[in-house]
Amino acid sequence: MIAPASAPAADLGGKAQPLYRIQGLRKHFPLKGSWFGPRSVVRAVDDIDFEVRKGETLGVVGESGCGKSTTARLMMQLTPADQGEFVFDGETVGGRELPLKNFRRQAQIVFQDSFASLNPRLTILDSVAFAPAVHGTSRAQSLAIARDLLERVGLAADRFGGRYPHELSGGQRQRVNIARALALKPRLVVLDEAVSALDKSVEAQVLNLLQDLKQEFGLTYVFISHDLNVVRYMSDRVMVMYLGEVVEIGDSESLFSAPRHPYTQALLSSIPSMDPDRRTSEAPLAGDPPNPVNPPSGCRFHTRCVHASAHCKQVAPKLRPVANGQSVACHLYTQSGP
Repeated sequence: MIAPASAPAADLGGKAQPLYRIQGLRKHFPLKGSWFGPRSVVRAVDDIDFEVRKGETLGVVGESGCGKSTTARLMMQLTPADQGEFVFDGETVGGRELPLKNFRRQAQIVFQDSFASLNPRLTILDSVAFAPAVHGTSRAQSLAIARDLLERVGLAADRFGGRYPHELSGGQRQRVNIARALALKPRLVVLDEAVSALDKSVEAQVLNLLQDLKQEFGLTYVFISHDLNVVRYMSDRVMVMYLGEVVEIGDSESLFSAPRHPYTQALLSSIPSMDPDRRTSEAPLAGDPPNPVNPPSGCRFHTRCVHASAHCKQVAPKLRPVANGQSVACHLYTQSGP
């Protein structure tokens, strides 16, 4: 049996020290070009800084193509970064302090595609038991861990353990992926659109399961989603991304009740309302995001912002702290206030 962890066993710096701190994160994907002249690149993630605090759920939102999933893969060291510093509980990831194998015992990820995430040739029980076995746990103990975790995510091991991924529903497969992510007793779990492909009734069950597991195992989540209502329900803090950059980050309730950045305001205005007196007559945000191969100069949002000035077109704003623990990258807040 796996004993629940009320606090991480390897907590090095206490609650005051962030669990995961990332600085100067950059990832540009080169495009095929001619033999002559410079090669173009897609600026997927462009020099962002953020931290994940111990025990919190950090939500990450933004339009498709803003760099959310790329950031998740970079955090997990699944995609090599062009630049960036990764510090996990005070130790540099990938160095002598914290080799990648040790880091991956403490950080796991759950992807959106529940079927593609599982090996179709392995039974459900073997899929969950695979990671502990790779990290040196005996076969018998690995299977015992797998059986216990399947029970904890609501799948009876005797009934589902011998099945293959194609024999399960999408919600059941995602429960298996969650169990597999917990098999190494991680401290950090990144959930990359983990519930977006599920029906709403199943989605609600999986969200409640994630909340229960967070308390039971003392987990920290990074929750990536395009569904703002789900992000508000799950998150303690929220980070808003636009075209590879962080434009706003702060406490969930403060950000949802008083968004500062014009892009965040437009995103929240797009949430459908059931109130017939609050009908949306105009689109809160017009146009498509600019091409990440050749993003606009200055503030990247100025081409769609109603408050844009000549200064916005020339100078890129920096992420600066404002009231209520929020930080915003907008020239409206660089002086005394908006």
